[in-house]
Amino acid sequence: MTYQEYGDPNTLKLTDVDTPKVGPGEVLIRAERASVNPVDWKLMSGALDPMMNTFFPVIPGWDVFGVVEQVGPDVPEFSPGDRVASYARKDFVQGGTYAEYVSVPATSVAHVPEAVGSDAAAGLPLTGLTALRCLQTLSVTDKDTVLIHAASGGVGHLASQLALEMGARVIGTASEANHQRLRDIGVEPVIYGDGLADRVLELAPDGVDAVVDCVGGVLEQTLAVLTDGGRHVSIADPTVLEQQGRWVWVRPDGARLESLLERVADGRLTVDIDSIYPLEKAPEAMEHNQRGARGKILIDLMR
Repeated sequence: MTYQEYGDPNTLKLTDVDTPKVGPGEVLIRAERASVNPVDWKLMSGALDPMMNTFFPVIPGWDVFGVVEQVGPDVPEFSPGDRVASYARKDFVQGGTYAEYVSVPATSVAHVPEAVGSDAAAGLPLTGLTALRCLQTLSVTDKDTVLIHAASGGVGHLASQLALEMGARVIGTASEANHQRLRDIGVEPVIYGDGLADRVLELAPDGVDAVVDCVGGVLEQTLAVLTDGGRHVSIADPTVLEQQGRWVWVRPDGARLESLLERVADGRLTVDIDSIYPLEKAPEAMEHNQRGARGKILIDLMR
């Protein structure tokens, strides 16, 4: 799927393009699954043009699961036939993962354990690495109470699981329809909206030690519930930098992704899947992502 200019999801067209070249230190993946992330349609809209160089036509997508088709020079860690996944963001926007083949730097690629299915492997990379980066940036420990805004969303649900694994107490904001889903993994849910800070402080009267903002627009509530010296990060609101927070834009990292896949393999981490669309229905998949979903939206590339 490609787009020739910025626009909405219907700008996408099913086209034939050349198979990507495989340079030194690169891996060519025969893709089986891609996943849809909000950044895909934000890039397509032109919203991130001030930040990233774009070369048309663009194949969207940064998440992929598949099998190694070919390796370039100096890639001893991978071989044709290996099951792999990747957060395949590059330094410019062009050759993404909504395609049958994608070339990726080997440092961004992870081996996928046999116990991990293709759907979970495709849905994990961007959201999982973002969640892990947030918690590591906050230096979360078993002494912390952590508030996660949008805890039932793609990044938030994984961040909740990882924070609980680290021994932290986790409070998560979500719509009431998702509260039981959060309770099931050990999160204490609160409904978002007006009065949020009061509801959080009812659960944690002394405040929370760390906040992960996965939605944006909640800086005032974050500051209202943080303890003195509390830490906060956002993946959606760069203005946190003005309030001693950190803005997280995660980097591709094959080694960290492999550690997350190992957690999935042994049952410590669950990737919820909402739905799967064929490649030619990628515009509908993006529109579904814009409306919201209870899990990852995937694209089936086995055509």
